[in-house]
Amino acid sequence: MSYPPLAEVRKTLRVKWYRSPIKHDKLRELSKRSDLQGWIQAGGHLALFAITGALVYICWSRQFWLAFLLALFVHGTVTSFFVGIAPHELGHGTVFRTKWLNKVFLYLFSLISWWDPFDYASSHTYHHRYTLHPEGDRENLLPLEPSIKSTFMLQLFTVNLLTQRGRVFGKGGLISTIIITIQGAFGVVGSPETPINEWIQTLHTDQPDEYRKSIWWSRLLLLFHGSVLVIGVATGLWVLPLIFTVAPFIANWAAYFVGMTQHCGLREDTPDFRKCVRSITINPLWEFLYWHMNWHIEHHMYAGVPCYNLKKLYDEIADDMPAPRTLRQAWREMHDIWERQKTEPDYQFDTPLPPTAKVVRTDAADELEGSIGELAPTGLR
Repeated sequence: MSYPPLAEVRKTLRVKWYRSPIKHDKLRELSKRSDLQGWIQAGGHLALFAITGALVYICWSRQFWLAFLLALFVHGTVTSFFVGIAPHELGHGTVFRTKWLNKVFLYLFSLISWWDPFDYASSHTYHHRYTLHPEGDRENLLPLEPSIKSTFMLQLFTVNLLTQRGRVFGKGGLISTIIITIQGAFGVVGSPETPINEWIQTLHTDQPDEYRKSIWWSRLLLLFHGSVLVIGVATGLWVLPLIFTVAPFIANWAAYFVGMTQHCGLREDTPDFRKCVRSITINPLWEFLYWHMNWHIEHHMYAGVPCYNLKKLYDEIADDMPAPRTLRQAWREMHDIWERQKTEPDYQFDTPLPPTAKVVRTDAADELEGSIGELAPTGLR
């Protein structure tokens, strides 16, 4: 399908988003950033990475092979949430009050996880401004298949070599990521016949400054992970590449199961986040690793609110919101939608709203409502 240039989209597409009413003072309170809570979230996740990585090393060095495999599985599960999840909220610049701390942790998590924060900043800015309006947001292209096929699951529970975890922004498995990163280091993008490549090429045309930064970042990724590999081979510590370079692709199961619920099966071209985004409830550990993005409607509705305040935001606007699904309910819903889409390709689920919900705002909008934090690159501000 052919889409207009993004410069034209910015001029012509005006989505009048509905946002659930909230008192101005409460929104300002919830939008406040905290270095302490930022350290708990970002520092805590990094500490888990260090602890599980140390366990992998100890079990390897003592040749406790069963314990080594278990530790590696846990380490991979923790690290897989680095991929696009930790850099996502840090990219919004809302985690720490101190701006440079957001940047330091953004680049650190992105470096370990092979993530490109520059292409993603462009893509995700459009995603927030035009959520599931395909002419302006192709970060998630519907329909998305909530796959549980055996070969796919095998990779997600072991080492993800090739799979793209849903038809969304990202590089996919280890092998495909290495190939795409090498191509990116030379400014090359794959065939535009692949939807995500078409989107990346469109972003590069629209934001050439970010494109140049992306090229240099790809080179830095190759230098960093290449150095880890060389050090591992030279010292005989072949476990080091497993801990740092391969870990983001080990045990991707949990990140996949929670991440697929965000938009899968929902409506395109709607100005109501409650219809195109899904919130879920998950256990506290997963919510921490997921950086509270299970409160995803709330995040889209008020993207300037730090992730650690999203549950409080939901409590303030709950009467106007659909009840969050459990993870099981979300996957059952997505499965049923996908089965129907096989025979009705244009079908999209219309999330029911509670009787207390509104569809039109009568109060004055707050200037904070449309904030996406510090996400937008210079060319999109």
